[in-house]
Amino acid sequence: MQKRDIQNREDVFLLVSEFYNKVREDETLGPIFNNVIKDWDVHIHRLTTFWESSLFMTKKLEERYIGNPLEVHVQVDKDNNNTITELHFGLWLNLWFATLDELFEGEITENTKRRARKMGTFLYMNIFQARQN
Repeated sequence: MQKRDIQNREDVFLLVSEFYNKVREDETLGPIFNNVIKDWDVHIHRLTTFWESSLFMTKKLEERYIGNPLEVHVQVDKDNNNTITELHFGLWLNLWFATLDELFEGEITENTKRRARKMGTFLYMNIFQARQN
């Protein structure tokens, strides 16, 4: 089957949904996410909006992401006794890349990988820094 690039909200929804199906079943990531996220439908919608806003900044979108992902992730780390490590971010990134590679290919797909890598690094560095405060 010929893959195509990510083009719209429906594609982003598919990506986010398939990705979080993997995360929820992962033996390392699943317990953290399943403990924190109480309403998966709301989470999937919110993360679809986050990624759509991030990937299609110049498009007119019905909904734009508003929030502070760093604050949320710092709190999740605190709630998990500061046990989130680079392993968790590496697993997250590997599942993200695998899901992208299964579903899509193209320029936006590669940009999605770059953005995820940068975001993971930023979040991890700032989570670690927040532990010092």
